[in-house]
Amino acid sequence: MTLRRKGASMFNPFKALGDVNAMRQQAMQIQSALEKEEFEVVQGNVRILISGNQNVKVVEIDGVANEDVRRALNDAIKKSQQAAAMKLAELSKNFQQ
Repeated sequence: MTLRRKGASMFNPFKALGDVNAMRQQAMQIQSALEKEEFEVVQGNVRILISGNQNVKVVEIDGVANEDVRRALNDAIKKSQQAAAMKLAELSKNFQQ
């Protein structure tokens, strides 16, 4: 004999997979939209152009593009994003336990 509480439903792992796929697709759409956005900041003799997904496209100092600074900024942003992702992964593990 199986007892079930009234109104209780069984966990459906296939529905959960569908939810994850929907979330992944939504995240990809948001990322795609952010790639198309650009933000420009000009302070003094420095101009920076960055995309919505935090990719530095242009760094100009005194009107001259500086590729070394652009690459260094992109590397720093990437490292900070990776560190944040690791912290979020740790946090989500703690919630699952």
